[in-house]
Amino acid sequence: MAQRVQSVQEFLQDSFVPLVAALCSEEAERVTRKNNLGFCELIKPFCRLTSEVHMRDPNNQLHIIKNLKIAVNNIITQPPQQGAIRKLLHDVVTVSQPAEGLVANVITAGDYDLNISATTPWFEAYRESFLQCMPASDHEFLNHYVACMLVVSSSEPEPVEQFLKLSQEQHQIQHSNEYSYPKWFIPNTLKYYVLLHDVSVGEEHRADSIYEEMKQRYGTQGCYLLKINSRGSNRGADEQIPDPWSQYLQKNSIQTQEPYEDGPYTIISNKNSDHFIPLDGLGNDSKVDGLSNNYKSHPLQLDHTSDSSCFDGTDYVKANASLHESKKSNTWTPHGTCLTLTDHDRIRQFIQEFTFRGLLPHIEKTIRQLNDQLISRKGLSRSLFSATKKWFSGSKIPEKSVNELKSTSGLLYPPEAPELQIRKMADLCFLVQHYELAYSCYHTAKKDFLNDQAMLYAAGALEMAAVSAFLQPGAPRPYPAHYMDTAIQTYRDICKNMMLAERCVLLSAEILKSQSKYSEAAALLIRLTSEDSDLRSALLLEQAAHCFINMKSPMVRKFAFHMILAGHRYSKAGQKKHALRCYCQAMQVYKGKGWSLAEDHINFTIGRQSFTLRQLDNAVSAFRHILINESKQTAAQQGAFLREYLYVYKNVSQLSPDGPSPQLPLPYINSSATRVFFGHDRRPAEGEKQAATHISLDQEYDSEFSHQWKELEEQVVATVNKCTALSNFQPTQYCLNRYSDNSRFPLGVVEEPITVEVAFRNPLKVPLLLTDLSLLWKFQPKDYNSKNNGETKEVETCGKDMIGAEAISEFLMNSEETKMARLKLFPHQTGELHILGVVYNLGTIQSTSVLDGVDSSVGLQTGKYITNGMSVRGQQDLEIQGPRLNNTKEEKTSIKYGPDRRLDPIITEEMPLLEVFFINFPTGLLCGEIRKTYVEFMNVSKCPLTGVKVVSKRPEFFTFGGSSAILTPLSPSASEHCSAYKTIVTHSTSVCSLTSSADSSDFGVGTGSQPEVIDVPLPDSVLLPGASVQLPMWLRGPDEEGVHEINFLFYYESIRKHSKMCHRILRHTAVICTSRSLAIRATVYRSNALDEKGDGDNMLVFVDVENVNTSEAGVKEFHIVQVSSNSKNWKLQESINLSEDKDIKLANREKGKLCLKAVKCKHLVENYTFADIVFGSEQIISSTSPCADFFFRSLYSDLKRTHSQQSVHTSQGALDSAVRLIQKCGEVDLNIIVLWKAYVVEDNKQLILEGQHHVVLHAVGKEAVSFPQKQGFKKILGNSDWEDLEQESPEIGLFNFFRPESTSVPARPPLDQFSNLIKASLRYPEIFSHSFHQKSLCIVPVTLLLSNCSQADVDVIIDLRHKATSPETLEIHGSFTWLGQTQYKLQLKSQEVSSLQLKACFVHTGVYNLGTPRVFAKLSDQVTLFETSQQNSMPALIIINNI
Repeated sequence: MAQRVQSVQEFLQDSFVPLVAALCSEEAERVTRKNNLGFCELIKPFCRLTSEVHMRDPNNQLHIIKNLKIAVNNIITQPPQQGAIRKLLHDVVTVSQPAEGLVANVITAGDYDLNISATTPWFEAYRESFLQCMPASDHEFLNHYVACMLVVSSSEPEPVEQFLKLSQEQHQIQHSNEYSYPKWFIPNTLKYYVLLHDVSVGEEHRADSIYEEMKQRYGTQGCYLLKINSRGSNRGADEQIPDPWSQYLQKNSIQTQEPYEDGPYTIISNKNSDHFIPLDGLGNDSKVDGLSNNYKSHPLQLDHTSDSSCFDGTDYVKANASLHESKKSNTWTPHGTCLTLTDHDRIRQFIQEFTFRGLLPHIEKTIRQLNDQLISRKGLSRSLFSATKKWFSGSKIPEKSVNELKSTSGLLYPPEAPELQIRKMADLCFLVQHYELAYSCYHTAKKDFLNDQAMLYAAGALEMAAVSAFLQPGAPRPYPAHYMDTAIQTYRDICKNMMLAERCVLLSAEILKSQSKYSEAAALLIRLTSEDSDLRSALLLEQAAHCFINMKSPMVRKFAFHMILAGHRYSKAGQKKHALRCYCQAMQVYKGKGWSLAEDHINFTIGRQSFTLRQLDNAVSAFRHILINESKQTAAQQGAFLREYLYVYKNVSQLSPDGPSPQLPLPYINSSATRVFFGHDRRPAEGEKQAATHISLDQEYDSEFSHQWKELEEQVVATVNKCTALSNFQPTQYCLNRYSDNSRFPLGVVEEPITVEVAFRNPLKVPLLLTDLSLLWKFQPKDYNSKNNGETKEVETCGKDMIGAEAISEFLMNSEETKMARLKLFPHQTGELHILGVVYNLGTIQSTSVLDGVDSSVGLQTGKYITNGMSVRGQQDLEIQGPRLNNTKEEKTSIKYGPDRRLDPIITEEMPLLEVFFINFPTGLLCGEIRKTYVEFMNVSKCPLTGVKVVSKRPEFFTFGGSSAILTPLSPSASEHCSAYKTIVTHSTSVCSLTSSADSSDFGVGTGSQPEVIDVPLPDSVLLPGASVQLPMWLRGPDEEGVHEINFLFYYESIRKHSKMCHRILRHTAVICTSRSLAIRATVYRSNALDEKGDGDNMLVFVDVENVNTSEAGVKEFHIVQVSSNSKNWKLQESINLSEDKDIKLANREKGKLCLKAVKCKHLVENYTFADIVFGSEQIISSTSPCADFFFRSLYSDLKRTHSQQSVHTSQGALDSAVRLIQKCGEVDLNIIVLWKAYVVEDNKQLILEGQHHVVLHAVGKEAVSFPQKQGFKKILGNSDWEDLEQESPEIGLFNFFRPESTSVPARPPLDQFSNLIKASLRYPEIFSHSFHQKSLCIVPVTLLLSNCSQADVDVIIDLRHKATSPETLEIHGSFTWLGQTQYKLQLKSQEVSSLQLKACFVHTGVYNLGTPRVFAKLSDQVTLFETSQQNSMPALIIINNI
């Protein structure tokens, strides 16, 4: 319950005051009307005594009365009409609203901070008016008149006769059967004669003489001269007199006006007839809005009406408006204009005199008389007051419950019945604040009434006994709340009198609340809510809600729930403002707690009520909340919400058609997902022409790819600017999204579209239709070519000549759908563009079902949609929050966000625009396959472009040919089978090589260059506007099978330098699927064929070619057409295959082996020497494009890859120079190119494919492959061989030949590298015949040739002793021996060849291995000795025959 202005004792005292009737002559009324007041209104502000009053009780004890108030009313001879009471109470509540700017009471309960009205003045005004409107009843005397004032003006001709006339009139009203109303306390009513004198007009001495005559006739205690109107009607410049009447006066007050007629007040509105019920509560059930008052549905049920224009309560709005106007006019009516402050004091003195000398003595006398009558009738000794204790100290008779009693509410006592006399005495004692005596009388009367089963009388006695017990000073007994409960139940259920029950509830609730019994008070208030009066139920439910929130432990949810119920009943009662206030207060509890259905109901009702009250902004806000929250409503309910919202919004927009476009809540916009694309849409493929993929909004963002593109662009820009790295490099960004760097202003180009992709989401289960959807923008023109760069024009415009905009006519979003809208702008001038948001019409379609046979989910292609005719124009802003800053300490400790400028592009001047088309570009290739295709470059802008370059991470995949035309074949028809190579026909049947040379710089792989950046050989290096050129491009399938994404980045510039944009780029991603073709392995060995001249610089190259192609590719067979070598030092000389068939064919899974001889180039040149060994009829000139291009590019990629792998180990320090010399002996700089043709059957046609594979030979004896496998081969032999050699005892003895030095042993290279230090070969006859019969020993001369392969002097030891230590090895070597020295020591100079003559001795025939000499070598300036083991790998067999 809300806080009160007065205490509960004051409230109870003021609820029951002595009533005094007033009967005025017409002349007296005219005198008071000068002040715009009637007589009763005139004295009303002064009816409360300011001093204490004394009277004596029947025991002659002095009784003090404090703060006594009397009520003086005009005599009304008819009881007030029901409609009048209803109308008055309705108007009182309507007028009383919370004061604007009033500070609400903030209550903190748990997690809630609630702003609640501290007071409820509308309830107090209702309660006061209700108690004043209580009609007089026969079962109680509290509303009966105790006295009557007869008022006559002194200006009348015969005032005394007028007094007699008024006295007779009063007597007739009281005692005649013609008048049953009003009710009078006792037959002998006190009459008090008041002579009213108008000081400004009348003669004072005449008034005094009349007053003297009155005192003679009526006595000094029964009359009074009241002088008023001391001032004339014109106020002049006198001081401002206070107006104490305005707070008491109410329009159409029942007590001061003539009786109402039934006509204008019986029914105000058919929709609100429930406000006018019979006073006894027995009226028929009324109906509201076509529904019975009995709850057919839950009060929180949402309204499902589809017609949003039908708001209830419109009649009340008009009524309230007229009421406000009338109240406003009353407010400006001055009261008491002819009265001075002296007159105010006179009126106050008059009331005191009347009370002291007239009213209270009369009441005291009446109480004594009643007490004496009761004593005499009951036969009791002394007074009732003194016998009270005796009455109530004995045994009590058990009271029957109310339900056991008969319905005897119709029982009537005669006026002189002793039971009524007790009640009358009790009421008089109560009115003069003698509560103890009153309680005794009420208690006695209650028992009598219950014995007689007069339930209406008993209920009244119980009610007042409870109030009296509470008001007794010193609280001798607790408040008997059960008395009130019984009274309320009796009034409501037995007597069917809801007004009396309501009075009981209002009184008892105040008492319970004062005792902090909020729970009991709330239960009492809720108990009286019913369907017969919505206004009463609403007020009581609201007070119950306040009880819940004011409890010691506030019950917040109960408060909110009952506020909702109160708001619902207020709404039914036509009190729209109060209903809105209740719902708003309850919303504080339900908001944000996950009770979405309750929130929706409250917001919907707030929206409805606000719209009815023309608070359109509040209505829009409430409906907006329903739509933007994640609603759990059904689709039909959401559709109703949306229609309501659109209807309200339309009304708002019609009020201010020229105002700013309103913000719409639907659909949701995910601002951070907004993407901005600069440039034209990608062209679709036209036949064999495929446009560059570039960038489009259809591509998903990939951070790894984005980083790759950035690296490519940075690489080409660094190459163009001739520097390795750029400090302030910023990549070109065509598509901006949440992942891109949006800290800079993006650059757009004049006449090139800007596409903004906005992510819309429909949270509802009903479709939304957006029409005329376009971007909202602001543009500031600037001229970037002027001397003052960026000079701003003063015009900010939205004209179409500056920016052209594309609108989407219809954009349908199905239920709960996320959909992207792409909106375009076409800038026509340079300047600064700011994209602010989107503007559109929001509407919905009739249903989500099939429209005209086409499913609505198909999209915009289905044509026009059937709308429901309701749409509103509005906008949504695009506000993107930048990334959170986290660099400095300040940024880390606070929350700061950087800028996001993707929607604020700078429009620069015109730039060239390049489009690239790939003609007949393959999607599938064999590994190593060469394919020729064409690329078309087209300038689609109005500016010439130049400096076209292409950069790729896979330069080995493509080439545009060499730098000169000689190196590039002109057209594919120039050779047989339309080969992509440059070929010549060979007639020679030999397989000797044909040599040529080329420089790597001719193919873009020179020293210091970046092969990834390739110049596009445009004619004249310029592409004019509108021009196009086709260039050949050769492709080579990657060596690894699978799907390859190869990125091309085309770079180009404008001929004219721009301040904002230096270059432009175009991206293309080629997807190539490669399948396996050939696997090639090659090994190079030094030839043992040394002669005496020392011409031993030749090597053998073994090439294994395997067809690893799978049959799915359709390849019939592979032909090896040519093997070429490329080296600065070596060249292939001839093929030494024994097969006579030159054509090498490999069917599926077949393997071929080639043995080729390589010789050293005679002249050292900087250029690479190409040597071709042709196996077919055509020689492919390997030193020209595209063969050399792909070779150099793959060589560069291979070197780059191996360099990156080895860079990890370089930190271990440089190797020792000696070790490096040893390593160099085994190094070979020889590269093999295997060229092949594949015969493919496809669609019954035979196609010939060509290709090439590369093998890079680095070291002697080390196998190389064309492409490293995913899983390398593990070495079978580890370091154990080296350890065995060191542990051998004979070798330890050999080391003693050399003087030991105290030098540190350098890092040793692997064992196989030492075998290349000394090259040894044995010269001997393969077959030697000897006659063992003639001579038992066979001696064969053997020459040992030693060649120093290094660039340093080498010490060599030859050990001829057999190393064999087991019988098995003895058998292998055979039993022969070397004659002469067993060890030789010699020194070989750099590149020196030396021979050693040896003799081998055999004792019988057989096959012998002469490869037993062991050769040890060391560099002359080193200590460590190493064994060369090359001869052990190749046995030297000799056959000894017997003649």
